[in-house]
Amino acid sequence: MNKSALKSSIYAIIGISGIIWFSLAWYSNLNLSMAKDFFGLLPKVVSIDTAIILVFYKWGWKIGIFKDWLVPFPNLSGTWVGKIHSDWIDPKTGEKVLPIPVMLTVNQSYSHINFVMHTGEMRSFSISEGFNIDKERQLNQISYIYVSKPRIALNERSLPHYGSIIFDIIESPEKKLIGQYWTERKTKGEILLTFHSKIILSEIPNTLGKHPVTEPENLR
Repeated sequence: MNKSALKSSIYAIIGISGIIWFSLAWYSNLNLSMAKDFFGLLPKVVSIDTAIILVFYKWGWKIGIFKDWLVPFPNLSGTWVGKIHSDWIDPKTGEKVLPIPVMLTVNQSYSHINFVMHTGEMRSFSISEGFNIDKERQLNQISYIYVSKPRIALNERSLPHYGSIIFDIIESPEKKLIGQYWTERKTKGEILLTFHSKIILSEIPNTLGKHPVTEPENLR
């Protein structure tokens, strides 16, 4: 969270607490100038504040009115689909592999985000994530480190490995993620994704097509 959003969060909590305090005092006909009445409301105010914060962290942060001033990052939750353009050389043909259909699922709340990327041959899981948001420098990015776990049947040519991805986040006119990736296998490439659904899917939609390298008999 950047400093501006942190400051806004503190002000919001103070403001909400004040409203709750005065509302409870008015409803209960209490005199807040008396220490007994003032501090007697403290447990109720804390309980209501906690409930509001929990609801905000889980769902409320997605509401558009909080964007930028209280929520400094975009909502990426859901399913994204597209293609991977890799420089990996297919040992059978000696040529670069054709674009690979890919699906990225994003599980996000106010306090965390994680990514799972799916292709016909592997799934990768993010293990460290971070936004790079700076409106003044026109930066709107998300990056993460991942571990890739290819299907066991493909271990002869594709072993588990680590890699990293950085995406530029495009929010208009169409939601896109445009990124680059690198792996410890010394492969790299570009990824272009468009937003597909708010629902987190478990399998790649058939409309994306099949993996260009995996042979039919090896498909699940």
